[in-house]
Amino acid sequence: MNTFFYYAYIAAAMNYRPYCYILLFLLVPALSVTAQKTFDFNATCRQAYKEIIQLKLENGQRLLNAEKEQHPDNLIPYFLENYIDLFTLFFNEDPAEYKKRINNLDERLKLMNTGPENSPFYLYTKSVLHFQWAAIRIKFGDRWDAGWDFRRSFLQAKDNGKEWPSFSPNGLYYGAMQMVTATIPDGYKWLSNLLGMKGNMKAGMQRVKQFLQGTDEWAQLFHEEAIFYYCYLQFYINNDKKGVADFIAQQQLDVVNNNLFAYLAANLSINNQQAEKAKQVLEARNRSAGYLVTPIWDLEMGYAKLNHLEPDAAIYFENFLRDFKGKFYVKDVLLKLSWHYYLQGDQAKADWYRKEIAKRGNTDTDADKLAQKESKSTRWPNRLLLQARLLNDGGYHREALRLLHGKTTAGFALVEDRLEFAYRVGRLYDDLGVDDDAIVFYKDAIAIGENRKEYFAARAALHIGFIYEERKDKQAAISWFEKCISMKDHDFKNSLDQRAKSGIGRCKE
Repeated sequence: MNTFFYYAYIAAAMNYRPYCYILLFLLVPALSVTAQKTFDFNATCRQAYKEIIQLKLENGQRLLNAEKEQHPDNLIPYFLENYIDLFTLFFNEDPAEYKKRINNLDERLKLMNTGPENSPFYLYTKSVLHFQWAAIRIKFGDRWDAGWDFRRSFLQAKDNGKEWPSFSPNGLYYGAMQMVTATIPDGYKWLSNLLGMKGNMKAGMQRVKQFLQGTDEWAQLFHEEAIFYYCYLQFYINNDKKGVADFIAQQQLDVVNNNLFAYLAANLSINNQQAEKAKQVLEARNRSAGYLVTPIWDLEMGYAKLNHLEPDAAIYFENFLRDFKGKFYVKDVLLKLSWHYYLQGDQAKADWYRKEIAKRGNTDTDADKLAQKESKSTRWPNRLLLQARLLNDGGYHREALRLLHGKTTAGFALVEDRLEFAYRVGRLYDDLGVDDDAIVFYKDAIAIGENRKEYFAARAALHIGFIYEERKDKQAAISWFEKCISMKDHDFKNSLDQRAKSGIGRCKE
């Protein structure tokens, strides 16, 4: 029997009313303490959230500590601490930090369970915790647990939306998860079927946009976070790269003092063939003490520099490898360093970095898989095609085209070089807006490489699909997206299939 109840019972039995009253007086506050947990997103918590979302993690933690001391029953500080774990672990991938923080999810979920069930934050906080840890677990190779966390987040967001339809933040996370689930490539379709999730691209994006354009207090508070998710969803799933670039410019995002936005702008610029823009953002970002310290900045600058064939690119990649504790993109960086030294004429260093690829990192990303495959090759890329490829990736299309001027497919002795040449010229014409010529070379690439393991043919079909989608010829676009998916056993299979599937989804809306 509970001690309080025991002594209250004895006092009552002995008719010691004064003692009974005293004990009941002590008991009632003790019970009420456990019943007074709250989800209070007060001014201190809002300021802490704003600091954290800008990657000013130290400032955010100080504010959360003060709030926990002043209002120990407020659960929001513990919820917001999960954002600190997310950014620290996702960007830095330090196994020691992961081991130290891995139990935080269960502890925070237990805390959220003590909150009032008649609050929209009761399910919302748990959904976000699961969503964030799904992303973290993927980075550390815990895919099965990540899948279950994603499922829990998906279902909790769905249920919370039904119970609290006017609580706008539901739309951001549930919408994002609907879009991701709808475009899971066939290679992972078994997982979504097993976990019982069904996505919808159009409905998902409508939810995300509705939240982003909202004017209530939550839409305003979480606006910067919504921008981050919206840009990545539009960029990768809706393939609206120009629209995202325009959106970032129109929103006048603070890419100097908000380091999350600096990462967003730099990373998407690199992946949108805008190396110059990426370098500008990276060089201008605020580097004051208090921001998250991460080697990701060196990684991004290394890519941007290499894509203009700049001789100091190696410095940034080597800094990244020295400081990074994780495994994602390590093989790809080693590959890029081997290319860099190969093009610089330092074959000894090129050979050394190529040998290192097999020893380090993992193959969880398509880029790392390709690096692992290349490390086993006995030949080096065609120097001219490699230079053109890197310049094209950086957005220096005319420089790349000048390198290839006067060359023909027949001028390359090896079939893999003929394939890459056809794709590269097609891609350059595509990027320069000369679509008809691009399609001719893309079709050449498909004819040469449709049954080969290089990704060039599948990517050529994907880009022809993009061209026809842009022309509003949806049936033609769908046929080329399906052509991309139909090609088997090639590099980047899952990611290219996902992009093609997204294209089919857009064209069928």
